[in-house]
Amino acid sequence: MTDNRTVIRRHDRAVEDEDWIRAFLHRAPVGLLAMVQGGEPYVHANLFVYDEAAHTLYLHTAKTGRTRSSIEADARVCFTVVEMGRLLPADVALEFSMEYASVIVFGRARIIEDETSAIDALQKLMDKYAPHLRPGQDYRPPVESELKRTAVYAIDIEAWTAKKKEVAADFPGAYWYPDEPMLESLRHRNQET
Repeated sequence: MTDNRTVIRRHDRAVEDEDWIRAFLHRAPVGLLAMVQGGEPYVHANLFVYDEAAHTLYLHTAKTGRTRSSIEADARVCFTVVEMGRLLPADVALEFSMEYASVIVFGRARIIEDETSAIDALQKLMDKYAPHLRPGQDYRPPVESELKRTAVYAIDIEAWTAKKKEVAADFPGAYWYPDEPMLESLRHRNQET
């Protein structure tokens, strides 16, 4: 049975390789969580970790707020990660394009109420984003008291879809979008101190 959520119009860009999808979810730094509350769409950027064994994404937010109330109202969510490649110029503005890769996950989010499971998910996040640091050695690992300030979520994956566009390395005029992070001013400030 076909899941209409995963149908891709451009079949030539569809990625069917589930190993590629899993690897992409493991390496992607930030994802966008889409929710609906009271008929109003809401998207929130999140750090996340993919737990392959559980086929689940974990993330966290403040204990209270729009993400939590949205998930409590309707557990259906969509989570997207994307990677931008080179921009691809053309003779006509409408034909400009870019290389990209993306994964969209469909599932149901739930608040992890069990303290041990929530701490385990938080540690998985730490392991992803600070793999060079060791809990108990470089920092104090998450503890139960911190769960009073944090809501930890699991997104149980029901379906996913992926696509990418890649062109030849010698594509005429291909270029990279300027590498000017929005927080570049922070980088300069930190270098001055």
